[in-house]
This record gives sequence, C-alpha cells and structure tokens, in this order.
Amino acid sequence: MGEPTILATSGGYLPHPRLSYAFGPILTYAVELSGAHGRRPRVTTVGTAMGDQRHRTADSVEAAREAGFEHTDLALFPMPNLDDMEGHLLAQDVVWVHGGSVANLLAVWRVHGLDAVLRRVWQSGVVLAGCSAGSICWFSGGTTDSYGPTLRPVTTGLGFLPYDNGVHYDSEAQRRPLVHELVASGVLQETHCTDDGVGLLYRGTTLVEAVSERKGAAAFIVRRTENGVEEERVEPRLL
Repeated sequence: MGEPTILATSGGYLPHPRLSYAFGPILTYAVELSGAHGRRPRVTTVGTAMGDQRHRTADSVEAAREAGFEHTDLALFPMPNLDDMEGHLLAQDVVWVHGGSVANLLAVWRVHGLDAVLRRVWQSGVVLAGCSAGSICWFSGGTTDSYGPTLRPVTTGLGFLPYDNGVHYDSEAQRRPLVHELVASGVLQETHCTDDGVGLLYRGTTLVEAVSERKGAAAFIVRRTENGVEEERVEPRLL
C-alpha cells in the first residue's frame, strides 16, 4: 500500500494538433507518482463537475490513447456506469477529476457515497489528482464560479487536506483578491493556491512540493496574520 497522495492542480492539459487536448506533464507526473511500471498505467477520469458530458469523455479517451494509458471513465449521470465503483477505483493507479462546478460535484458525489469511497481509495495509496474543481474538492473549500460569474466561497469540500484551495490564481482577476479577503475574514483558513499549469503534491496531508508545466508560474500559500494576510510564494519544480 502506497502513502496517501494527492496532486492538486490548475493544469494537466496541453494543446494538441489533432485532439481537443493532450494530457500534459502534470498528469503524466501523477502517473509517475503511482509507481506504475511494466504495464500500461490505469487511469480513471471523473467528469461529474461538467455533468458527465459524453463528448468530454471522448476527449479523455483520445488523450489517454495518445499518452499510452489504460483509460476508464467514472460517470454518475444518468446513473453510475460501474457496478462496483470502489472496487474499480482501488484497482487504478490514478483517479483524475476534471474541472467544472465543484459545488455540483460535491453534492452528486455525496448522494452516491463517492465521498466516502474516495477517502478509502486515497488511504489505500491510489493517487488522487485533478484540475480546478478537481483540485478544490480534496480541500476544505476554496473559491468557485459554481454559483455564477462572480466568485464565491465554497466550504463543503471533502477535507482530505486540512487547508483551502485557490485555483487559476494568475489567470482570473477575481481569484487572488477574493482569496485574500476570505482568509482575512476567517471564511477560509490557510489557502494553497496555484497559477495555471501548477500543481501541489501532498503526501498524507503534508505539502511536499510544487511542480509546473509553465515557466514563471508559481504556487502561493495565503495565511491570516494580525495585520490581515501574508502571501508566501512557493517556487515550483519545472516538469
């Protein structure tokens, strides 16, 4: 059994000349973290946050084929597509969660008991990873556009990681100031943030390193202080 591992990111996808996207170095790094070798890595993608849209699943199938992964998709709409979700996920190397609405994702996962399943999968050593909503979900909460174009806090995350999470920190103007405001007011606690193309690796609940697909991008830790907030820049290792 491997150590519980989460790779929480604002990346994982790259442009491709023929496909909708390719899996990028961050997703490949998630596979490396699993220790899979001597066979095709087993990767399950989860598209709950976008309502399990079939064309998005097809995009993942093509990206996985290009990357040489053995791919399956876990869908919950209109019903779970797997009889034994837990057994399937426990046999994977990586579970990768796509972006979209984190609020809807969390609600649907809880209806199906997937929140408890994923905790056991994490504890078993399967690498849990994802981008945007697929990052925030592992934390206590973060900032989201799940409720509309004006960002709002979400505080109902799975809480596997005892921090909050800020994604797309450098690419969406509302993100950084809202994180600072919410941490200063106590709505969010210590918040770990990623620029686009950056991922944060946790072993257990300990932050081990930041990694990046982009030069110049970074991670940040925002903490409450007596005078407001402080923001610590975490330089990532370029993949």
